[in-house]
Amino acid sequence: MPRSSDIAPDAPFDEMHAADGHVREAYRDYSAWLTNQSIDRLHRKNDQADLLFERLGITFTVYGEDGGGERMIPFDVIPRILDDKEWSQLERGAIQRVDALNAFLHDIYHDQEIIRAGIVPAELVMTNEAFQPQMLGLDLPGRIYAHVSGVDVVRVDDSTFYVLEDNVRTPSGVSYMLENRETMMRLFPDLFSQSVVAPVDRYPEYLLRALQAVAPMGVDNPTVVLMTPGQYNSAYFEHAFLATEMGIELVEGRDLFVDAGVVFMRTTEGPRRVDVIYRRVDDGFIDPLAFNPDSALGVAGLLSVVRSGAVTVCNAMGTGVADDKATYVYVPDMIRFYLGQEPVLQNVPTYSCRQADHLQYVLDNMSELVVKEVHGSGGYGMLVGPASTKQECDVFKDRVKAHPDNYIAQPTLALSTCPTLVEEGIAPRHVDLRPFVLSGEKTRVVPGGLTRVALNAGSLVVNSSQGGGTKDTWVLEPGPKILEDG
Repeated sequence: MPRSSDIAPDAPFDEMHAADGHVREAYRDYSAWLTNQSIDRLHRKNDQADLLFERLGITFTVYGEDGGGERMIPFDVIPRILDDKEWSQLERGAIQRVDALNAFLHDIYHDQEIIRAGIVPAELVMTNEAFQPQMLGLDLPGRIYAHVSGVDVVRVDDSTFYVLEDNVRTPSGVSYMLENRETMMRLFPDLFSQSVVAPVDRYPEYLLRALQAVAPMGVDNPTVVLMTPGQYNSAYFEHAFLATEMGIELVEGRDLFVDAGVVFMRTTEGPRRVDVIYRRVDDGFIDPLAFNPDSALGVAGLLSVVRSGAVTVCNAMGTGVADDKATYVYVPDMIRFYLGQEPVLQNVPTYSCRQADHLQYVLDNMSELVVKEVHGSGGYGMLVGPASTKQECDVFKDRVKAHPDNYIAQPTLALSTCPTLVEEGIAPRHVDLRPFVLSGEKTRVVPGGLTRVALNAGSLVVNSSQGGGTKDTWVLEPGPKILEDG
């Protein structure tokens, strides 16, 4: 049984203030600046930020809501701040984790050594709905499957960060990281005038370089496109934003076709060969000949071109096995098996309901746990036991008993808090962090990431679809101090 002790202290870790009330080092200069700001001014700045986001069309879609469910993600003008030592730990851990996941993906589609070693159960892979047999034996450039990854991290004390989950299918949110920084620089130029905050604006450049690095063999000047499901997708703004920032074409499936074993893009000047596709279309819809025959979003015959090595799709089809919440349990073992290292970042102790003893513990203690569907995302398909009624827990118990393989459970973490601007002033709110990891020419992380914040008092659910907001994430570089006057 996993151990859940010592990860849920009585009071959540306050990232700005220590227990004795003094301001932590990372926030010291910002706190001095904040002391000179009125709450009214901060609210006005927050209103200006909302207006900027509205003009830019930064929205996401909440499916199933009346009226289209189009929303803006709330933005908080008080940044989340990490010093260079804290960031170094996160950076090393995120890179280590993604390197191990890429090794795992190559292995399960080739020799399956980790299965034969008895470390990962065969049924966890072979019966996983994200496993794509069509990818078996296929050698990908650089052995990279997850070119863009998001590692969701939470903090519980001074030095301990836990990974909540891995996102290696089509992770989203990086456009908010970039626009949050741009907005903060417009609203508070005085805070950035001495350049102590590590920049994030090179992410599109690094992403393009990562994509170009995995072009098919012999292609020196690859044509890269970003493939979107279309304007009704919840992350369409991000797709258009990244394509523009990288200077590449934003395409839909209908803009591409396969001919003579090559993928072409329709242009006003005639067909143009495509070498790398950064796809934001799910596996099931990307090629109607290989997956869902009813899909109108994909490109017929795309998989055959991938298998011949004439085009690279990023992230590769079949990566979803690696970010399944049941697979998550084994990532520390993957790090040891493939890299010969101890994990820098630890998993949250996790109960896998496919194991009889774990299942019984979860059923007996559901009111104290967070229970998640292994394929769920966006805050859906989960139960936060301490925030649920007895009736809600009983209903969820029946779901778990009916399909135990479909669920995992974790202790309720006391997620760290950051100061956040709310209606009545500044108050602590729970946060997580999604650093974005790029794999291609090398594995790298842009310093920062997307901080998501639970805006409701006491809430632990930070997902935008569940009412959460975002913050700019600062990584402080050694150097001059932030200005203290307002």
